[in-house]
Amino acid sequence: MKFKSLFTLLAAVAITGSALAKDIELLNVSYDPTRELYVEYNAAFAKYWKAKTGDNVVIKQSHGGSGKQARSVIDGLKADVVTLALANDVSALNKVANLIPANWQERLPLGSAPYTSTIVFLVRKSSPFAGKVKDWNDLAQPGIAVITPNPKTSGGAQWNYLAAWEYGRRNYGSDEKAQEFVANIYKNVPVLDSGARGATTTFVQRQIGDVFISWENEAFLAVKEFGADKFEIVVPSVSILAQPTVSVVDKVVKKKGTEEVAKAYLEYLYSDEAQDIIGKNYYRPTSEAAKAKYAASFPKVELFTIDEAFGGWTKAAATHFADGGTFDQIYLKK
Repeated sequence: MKFKSLFTLLAAVAITGSALAKDIELLNVSYDPTRELYVEYNAAFAKYWKAKTGDNVVIKQSHGGSGKQARSVIDGLKADVVTLALANDVSALNKVANLIPANWQERLPLGSAPYTSTIVFLVRKSSPFAGKVKDWNDLAQPGIAVITPNPKTSGGAQWNYLAAWEYGRRNYGSDEKAQEFVANIYKNVPVLDSGARGATTTFVQRQIGDVFISWENEAFLAVKEFGADKFEIVVPSVSILAQPTVSVVDKVVKKKGTEEVAKAYLEYLYSDEAQDIIGKNYYRPTSEAAKAKYAASFPKVELFTIDEAFGGWTKAAATHFADGGTFDQIYLKK
């Protein structure tokens, strides 16, 4: 009899606990190539959050060119968190719409960049230029077709552009020569997609172009999915350390009541489990353990930062990507 009463009581407690569990939905607005990464990460975080709190969390994903995605959030898309391609796009949420505080990068470790990447070349093996593309200068040779997205809408394209610019400056001696060099590369670009994934589709599936200037992780995924017999990854002599950054969108989560879980969602990106998922998806992890585990996966390349070469994103964006900047000067003349 006593056993039956205890069983009934435990069952009642279990039912009550289940009834108290909350169903929570977050929206992660991200840039183009992170689809696969966040599908795996979201499942891991939901399991972690369920074990910790009992609550059920579902994370919806939105992807597109990083600048375009930032603009959507500014215009009213209710993102709980943003995980964008570069800090300048996240900062726009503060500067344009005051959705986050100015010191947003100080809220998480490593400037709120839980993983990094870089820029490499994906070369089509059936191209007449296969085997002839070794470095950035090979993209400026006459006749080669180069695929890269539009720096006005794509964060990845801005990393591409700045990596090429720094190569030109180092090898030809001045910013004027670097602009001339980058202009010669863009003469070889037949189409500008709005985001990195669209550019990947143009190159890989539509089979346009000889070489694709690509996020490193996107190049690895293309080779994995379509075969090493079709594409070759070429690592240039120097490239840029791409640092995608993340932030809670404060005004949205305070209004929705999702601040606690949204903060935890981003903090968990630095956990051992998340760093392992990051490495598996070809992003460069930042924890020492995951860096050691995946060290052999990533080619060694000399990397420079946006601060070292361009004095930070504010200056780089104003010089190169604002209306009338160097990109407009180059592309409008094309």
